[in-house]
Amino acid sequence: MTPTSLRARLRWLIVIVLVVVLVPLGVLSFQRTIREVDELMDGRLAESARTLEVLIGHAGIDSLRGTDGHSDLVPVPNEAAIKLARSKHSYTYEAEVGFQVFDRLERPTLATANVVSLPAPRLGDADFQDLRIGDYLWRVYTLRDAAEGVVIRTAERYDSRNGILRALWLDHGVPLLLGLPLLALLVGWAVTRGLRPLATLAQALSAREPGSRQPIHLNQAPQELQPVLAALNAQLERQEDALERERRFSADVAHELRTPLASIMINLESALATHDLKEAQDSLGGAQHSVVALARRIEQLLALARLEAGVAARQHTTIDLVEVASDVIEELTTIIAESGVQLDFMRLHPHVVVQGYEAALAALLRNLIENALRHVPQGGQVQLIIGQAEKEATIDVIDDGPGIPVEQRAAVFARFHREKSSRGEGYGLGLSIVQRAAELHNASIELLDSPFGTGLRVRVAMPLAD
Repeated sequence: MTPTSLRARLRWLIVIVLVVVLVPLGVLSFQRTIREVDELMDGRLAESARTLEVLIGHAGIDSLRGTDGHSDLVPVPNEAAIKLARSKHSYTYEAEVGFQVFDRLERPTLATANVVSLPAPRLGDADFQDLRIGDYLWRVYTLRDAAEGVVIRTAERYDSRNGILRALWLDHGVPLLLGLPLLALLVGWAVTRGLRPLATLAQALSAREPGSRQPIHLNQAPQELQPVLAALNAQLERQEDALERERRFSADVAHELRTPLASIMINLESALATHDLKEAQDSLGGAQHSVVALARRIEQLLALARLEAGVAARQHTTIDLVEVASDVIEELTTIIAESGVQLDFMRLHPHVVVQGYEAALAALLRNLIENALRHVPQGGQVQLIIGQAEKEATIDVIDDGPGIPVEQRAAVFARFHREKSSRGEGYGLGLSIVQRAAELHNASIELLDSPFGTGLRVRVAMPLAD
């Protein structure tokens, strides 16, 4: 199928609907009008017959008979009268209407010249009937007056009725035939004007600058277009967010992978250039260390990218924070043992249930614990406390390390920010991942003073499951 414009489709659909509705209505109206005209003209014939009946009743039927006692046919008007009437007027209906009067013996007593040749009525004839005389078809009404002993007929040629029918055809058909093309033009104009907001929207989209976060706004936008505008602005915002994430991820990769890749290349080149086996082994060991560091850095970058893209947030599920924390601690057992730091896990409630994304909450807990382990010297301690208040669950990670000054705490959530007190392989992404995971759960993060006297207390609070 050839695609058509929305304007053309609307125009033709409206015209087709109008034709489907108006044409049957016009036909029904015409048929009803014809029936009413026939009834009106039949009523006129009957009224003429009864008027003639009253006149005959006043004059008496005997006045219509001759001196010999027989009825004489009186043709009224005669052909001369008809010609005289036509000479004075452009048109006359005398030739198209007529009447007959018959006595008790069914002898014609009085008749107009145009219906003289109509056959006499017979018993059993209907009041209204159609009779043909020569080339003309007549509509005849028969009235029997038992009191006067006469039969009165009034007749009308169908020519006059056909003239009225032709006039009705013109009155009903011509406006429809002339009006439909005009209606199609007006409908096209109305559709074009009605779709003008779409054209305005297309112009606004064409003029939109790449990377702009300014929402599209149309003055006096129709109600039907407002949900489209809202959905379109939301979609554009999501696209800009996705593009921003891609740009940030590309910049992060370029920034963070440059150093370990350079270190790997230098160690490999040194191993290839030396003939000393020990020096070559040291260089290969350095390269291996850089590869491990590179793998860890890539893992962190991908974790952050997944969280920012919402890949981990496919669907809310009911999650027990105590179970997630236990799994994370078990996963980090080796790292905890190597750090020389004591980790205490305190469960204030056996179960703390929230609605969220398990992968994101695991990443949040993992990075909070790893961040604390990197900042606490050997022999120090870290506490993980899972609890709940009236309407929220709380996660507290407390250490006795050097802590962070109050004026610097806001900066620690920046990407690739590292405190000078940090030890081990950190890349400044941990708290960024924590912040993004908190945003996915409508959670708040506070950096507070540690109850140990030195160190830091990180508190995350999120709504409990209903």
